[in-house]
Amino acid sequence: MTGAVSRVAVVGTGRMGAAMAVRLSERGHDVVALFNRTRAKADAVAETTGSTVVDTPREAAERADVVVVSLGDDDAVTHTYDGTDGLVAGLRSAAVIVETSTIDPQTVRDMRPAVEATGAALLDAPVSGSVALVEKGELTFMVGGDAEPLGRAQPVLEALAKRVLHVGASGAGAAMKLAVNAVVMGVNQVLSEALVLAEASGVQRSDAYEVFASSAIASPFVQYKRAAFERPEETPVAFSLDLVLKDLTLITTLAQRLGVAMDQTATNRIVAQGAVDAGLGERDMSAIAGFLRKE
Repeated sequence: MTGAVSRVAVVGTGRMGAAMAVRLSERGHDVVALFNRTRAKADAVAETTGSTVVDTPREAAERADVVVVSLGDDDAVTHTYDGTDGLVAGLRSAAVIVETSTIDPQTVRDMRPAVEATGAALLDAPVSGSVALVEKGELTFMVGGDAEPLGRAQPVLEALAKRVLHVGASGAGAAMKLAVNAVVMGVNQVLSEALVLAEASGVQRSDAYEVFASSAIASPFVQYKRAAFERPEETPVAFSLDLVLKDLTLITTLAQRLGVAMDQTATNRIVAQGAVDAGLGERDMSAIAGFLRKE
């Protein structure tokens, strides 16, 4: 393991949070506390890590030097940080929060004063990568915030990542994640459209995807989403359409705030909304192809 061992709490044990907790434990970090609003999810992770499951975010923060947060949206983040049982109330002086949730950059900036008033630091550090990359320690972190707390959190990040990129001040990491997701969701949309076009022209789905995977468009996304596109009913959900719509809404809202034109992303959001309205919200993002077939 690279660097010193830290006492780590993980707040939010969904797919990514659970995988990060397990990876950190395997790499020798002391995962001292787990918190999840649905306690059963944290209990399942604790069976692997031997960690203590706590009842409030405050209790998690009270035990840790580094708090890794992985939550679904801005409302969940705000609720988790605020209040007498919230994360901020339990922070130790000199603790570092590593906020990996995909949220509005302004939410990060709004949270920072309360965190810093305790003597702790807040890094917005969302990631590029899947659960499989967490398990290999091959995530890419894009970090916003000050360099000094990043240095203290570095050993924890390096247990999870192949690259840790400091992209700017508070909020820059969150903004960079939205920029990355705009590209990912654009690729997902056009790949879905192209696959449906090929099928409608009489090309077998697997043959069409083999061409995509062997051509100039053969990006990592095209490769690792192959099973999801070819065999959607057999492949576990990696990134749900509900979350796709949430992120596309964040992206278009940020673009409007900054006066940036993102016409393709706006169109992608309309399609994602249609798929969610059709009852596909819990399906993987690749289900856009199935939605387009029916359309």
